[in-house]
Amino acid sequence: MAAHAGEKAQKTGDFYCATCGEKVHVTRGDTIPKCPNGHTEFDTRRNEPGNK
Repeated sequence: MAAHAGEKAQKTGDFYCATCGEKVHVTRGDTIPKCPNGHTEFDTRRNEPGNK
């Protein structure tokens, strides 16, 4: 499931940019920022609390 900068995060975790792979950590309910390189689409989320 893709996520985009500007959306509210449904879950806490590390979002990985679909374009360059940069990681952005977001907490549930916070607005997803652009990646450090300015991209706005994220295709992977990892490191959710409770998922070890």
